Amino acid sequence: MKSGLDRQRNIHYVFLACAITLVLQAANLQLFDGSYARLADATAIEELTVYPPRGIVYDRNGERIVSNEATFDLMLTYNQLKLKEMDVEKFCTIVGIKPADFKRNLDKDWRSGKFSKSVPFVFLKKISPEKNARLLESLYEFPGFFVQARSIRGYPFSAGAHVLGYINEVDPRDLERNKGKYETGDYIGAAGLESGYEDYLRGKKGTTNLLRDNLGRIVGKYKQGERDSAAVAGKDLVSSIDIKLQAYGEKLMANKTGSVVAIDPETGQILAMISAPTYNPNLLVMTNERGQEFSRLLTDPLRYFFDRTVMAKYPPGSIFKTVVSLIGLQQGVISTDGGFNCSGGYFYAGRLYKCHHSGHLNGVVDAIAQSCNTYYMNKYRDEIDKYGYSNPQKGLDEFNRYMTQFGFGQRLGIDYPNESPGGFPTSAYYDKLYPKNQGSWHSPTIMSCGIGQGELQLTTLQMANLAACIANRGYWYPPHLVKEFKDGTKIPERFFEKHKVEIDNSHFETVVEGMYQCVVRGTARIAQVPGVSVCGKTGTSQNPHGDDHSVFFAFAPKDKPRIAIAVYVENAGWGASYAAPIAGLMIEKLLNDTISTARMAIEERMVKADLTSKILANRVIEKLQATLPKPKPDSLPDPAKIPTDVPDGVKPNETKLQNIKPQNNRK
Repeated sequence: MKSGLDRQRNIHYVFLACAITLVLQAANLQLFDGSYARLADATAIEELTVYPPRGIVYDRNGERIVSNEATFDLMLTYNQLKLKEMDVEKFCTIVGIKPADFKRNLDKDWRSGKFSKSVPFVFLKKISPEKNARLLESLYEFPGFFVQARSIRGYPFSAGAHVLGYINEVDPRDLERNKGKYETGDYIGAAGLESGYEDYLRGKKGTTNLLRDNLGRIVGKYKQGERDSAAVAGKDLVSSIDIKLQAYGEKLMANKTGSVVAIDPETGQILAMISAPTYNPNLLVMTNERGQEFSRLLTDPLRYFFDRTVMAKYPPGSIFKTVVSLIGLQQGVISTDGGFNCSGGYFYAGRLYKCHHSGHLNGVVDAIAQSCNTYYMNKYRDEIDKYGYSNPQKGLDEFNRYMTQFGFGQRLGIDYPNESPGGFPTSAYYDKLYPKNQGSWHSPTIMSCGIGQGELQLTTLQMANLAACIANRGYWYPPHLVKEFKDGTKIPERFFEKHKVEIDNSHFETVVEGMYQCVVRGTARIAQVPGVSVCGKTGTSQNPHGDDHSVFFAFAPKDKPRIAIAVYVENAGWGASYAAPIAGLMIEKLLNDTISTARMAIEERMVKADLTSKILANRVIEKLQATLPKPKPDSLPDPAKIPTDVPDGVKPNETKLQNIKPQNNRK
């Protein structure tokens, strides 16, 4: 009997212990452990990201050139989608798409790492406010979908596509490079100013917590927004670009390939930066049609996304004669008023290298004005042979020391992505190319560099910076695209650093006078601007793949210059044909604000000129030549292809070979 009572008591104790355990656990869950409360909240509360508006971009005169436009993105969290219970036809009718579009937008490459089934992604971009209002009324019927307010870029002037850039949705590489800064679905500056100043323009994200009822409908903010955090807008940026000058330059460069860079020499601020061909930047705003437009531009043979202002490396042609002049004057190899006789070409080793000029030159000013190839082949050889014909290495090394001071062969440090350093040949390069056991190299081997050909390569940005350096009589500031920030944030100190060239100011004055005379009476007369003293130099750059390139650089006015400019038009022939008139018109537009009646015919000719067929033909030639075996490089120019800079109405000199005598008794 007693054992039965004990057994019953033990059972009571077990039940009592279990009851106490359950009570304690319930108390723990209710009073101490918040995980279940958070889980309950999660079923009723939805935390959404609040995206900040990106900073507005203005031009130097206060014009808004990049703005924000309110839009709505339809987002989807795939794991929450109940496709079998969903009325797809009704959904498509509300948002204005076809069932095939619905299926395509739903189909993602989940293995790529770009998308996750548990992370929201953009299902449909830029739905209208009207569609958004209709959708919100029925959104509870479509679990997994929600609307995210965003702002997208707009471009009031439809100009400056390359320099302003565009934004993209982040991809896995962006997430890897910027750990913690971005999440899937975020936008990032992918080109131009948008990329260069991404950290300033993007702002800081915020959050908002919304309360849903049992049908999934939003009924208000959770706890009056006490969990919310405000988004911080990006910084508004005032760029150095003059958008009217930019748009005008793009108009002149229509249906052409090349680039234009204009700089304020006093500050290094960039006034215009044009890569042609260009496109309307509004084509790449974050819309549903963006992908199609992007693909079209990307696959076009005109290579719209290749930014020729900083990425293309060109032989500068005869504008480089200004550098040869400055270095030669500083070294004492060139005298300011030393006379020179040109017989129509440079004769070496039984070959004639033609020059359009023929006759006496009264010095370096005349040589620049008339762009005499014969003069500069001679003088460049004198500079390289300064330490003897058998020691060109030392002469070239000293020459290149000045080249570095001009900013050649290096990045200038622009606040802009993808800048190429360009390049110039060194003695080490030629020693490797022409080893002793295979024959050495001497000044004649590389004399084409003296007229801006050979292995010499500059970007258009570097050419414009050279013009700015000459305008300043011997110094330059790193070119940059930011003028200021609206909130007073300081721009980088490096843009105020003065880079000096170790050449006497008097020698710069000599070259400035030569450039001035080049426009007044020489090869660049077409660049004259009424009431403005323009200093410039034409160039015609030899192109092994087809028609030569038209080159020109200049600054104006002669004293207290306000603009330095370089224009490079591919496959356009002589420098005076296209590059010089385009530069002259842009100088006139900036300084006089209008084009004079006498020059309107030039403007019309530039605007209407269409070089597209020539450009495409040269692309075919390039592709064909790329399939051929590459010969060993040789700096010695081909006399039949050496470019000349010919003034308006003057034909290249056709003097016969037998009438030309050697200029000196060089080896």
